[in-house]
Amino acid sequence: MGKLDQKVAIVTGASRGIGAAVARRLAAEGASVIVNYVNNAEAAAAVVGAIQGAGGAALAVRADVADESQVQALFAAALERYGRLDVLVNNAAAFGSGPLEQVDRALFQRLVDVNIWGLVVGCRLAGRHMTPGGRIINFSSIGVHKGFAGGGLYAATKAAVESLTRTAATELAPRDITVNALIIGQVATDMGAEVPPKMRQQIASQTLLRKIGRPEDVGGVVAFLASEDAQWVTGQTLGVNGGYLMR
Repeated sequence: MGKLDQKVAIVTGASRGIGAAVARRLAAEGASVIVNYVNNAEAAAAVVGAIQGAGGAALAVRADVADESQVQALFAAALERYGRLDVLVNNAAAFGSGPLEQVDRALFQRLVDVNIWGLVVGCRLAGRHMTPGGRIINFSSIGVHKGFAGGGLYAATKAAVESLTRTAATELAPRDITVNALIIGQVATDMGAEVPPKMRQQIASQTLLRKIGRPEDVGGVVAFLASEDAQWVTGQTLGVNGGYLMR
């Protein structure tokens, strides 16, 4: 038996990278997983196929988390297919970098819409539809705690994630729903590849474990927080970054 048998999880941005690894790990632990995607239907179908091929249950659902009506449809699809919701992983994120003097309104709005508003809507709907004992896991970034030139706007949205995690944990505690955030370090993903090579090398050299992470490294921690083993953990920000913030 897996730690998440008979549980149902939504993982946003799950067609690739960390989200895909999280979806596969939750399914391996017994959860039925909604694999959310925006543009890459083929990649999402591949994740679903891998889960089903390993004996798990999964469904791909398209939704842009920046659009509240689409997120509502995402939750409705999960409830219609599986009849319940136990875990929400707010992984979907938009990334952009550049000096503050060059940041334009369009980039600002996209980062806010996806990274902040999408999380707010997800937490709101989870609070309405989750079974008691539910789990919400949000993703922050080491950029919140270490200033990187050009990364200020993205880091600001992730700082909001940490603050909103504590707020949601407080507000949803009466329903026995836990809410936690992971401070993710440099991970080998497509989004991680958008970080300039020199900066990636610098981060790896300053990480205690002297390496960047794998998506699977994050998946294991999410599986723990989604399980009954973490029922006494809420309102926390847990570093999953190889000890980078120790330096």
